[in-house]
Amino acid sequence: MASASGADAETDRRNVSDAAGVVVLGACAVWSLITAAAHGGRPEGVLLAVLAVAAGYASGRICGALLPVAAPCAGALAGLGLAVAMPHLAPGPQFATPLGPAGATAALLTLATGAACCAAWATPVPALRLALRLLALGITVTAAVVGSAVGSALGAAVLLCSLAAARLRHRGPGIAGLALAAALVTGMTWAIADNVLPYGLMASLEGRLTPRRVQLWQDALHLARRNSALGVGPGRFGELSATARQALLPDGKPHSAPLQQAAEQGLAGVLLLAAAFCWMLYALWRSSRTTPVALTAGAALTALAAIATVGNALSFTTVSVGAGLLAGLATARPLPDEAAAR
Repeated sequence: MASASGADAETDRRNVSDAAGVVVLGACAVWSLITAAAHGGRPEGVLLAVLAVAAGYASGRICGALLPVAAPCAGALAGLGLAVAMPHLAPGPQFATPLGPAGATAALLTLATGAACCAAWATPVPALRLALRLLALGITVTAAVVGSAVGSALGAAVLLCSLAAARLRHRGPGIAGLALAAALVTGMTWAIADNVLPYGLMASLEGRLTPRRVQLWQDALHLARRNSALGVGPGRFGELSATARQALLPDGKPHSAPLQQAAEQGLAGVLLLAAAFCWMLYALWRSSRTTPVALTAGAALTALAAIATVGNALSFTTVSVGAGLLAGLATARPLPDEAAAR
């Protein structure tokens, strides 16, 4: 009887997190349509991103239930291959900007590192676990080789967080720490755009981020303040930003997901983006998988959030699919016969 009650409670928790995901992703899609109708924007990009996350999450849940070790391993190898081959697979104006390819490559390599670490925690075979951790280390080294210093640093951080997760008995504090880290990065980006930091610190950060990126952020914040309710409409930042129009090959993006949401979809758009991230962390918190698996995936998704806050990573469909796939793999419940076999 006790085991049946425990199973029912676990089912209820999973139903709540799944229902929350449906509501949040549905609200993101509906709000993009509302803001587009109000200002004549183009919601196709937002709708594609929502569909990519949902499809990736569903695929991860299915594959993670059937192949809890092989599926994340395959995902890690696929992410590595796409990151290395991306400049040849998706040429376009976004690769001429200083933000597009670096952000997408770093995001894919970070997610691939997280997937390899999740696979390592999912297997009980010591030799295979070591091999998968070496794969994660190899992905981190590859990031440095292909010139993605951010991807290499964040991949190393995910690997260290994965190893440290074994010492935590409860995942709640770890999940809260990841949410706080994402909030701090977002707050710093907002402070830079608003030019409220001390002059010396501001000059140093602007030098690292490039003045053009900071100018794009300032344009986005200016548009957000003028249209705080509905924004200017999805896809219209490039039309209204003087900095974006002056680029030789403009891509129409402010290269910061929160600031883009604020400019194009208003305050509600920012809250919905934050809600989507919090939903993934909540699903990981309620997941029946082990704490190391949940926290490893959470660390990788938090690193992706940091990249998206200062770059253009979420404009790439492969990154959105990868984020949903990793979240689905880390929240999937292996089938009973699979669990017994392991």
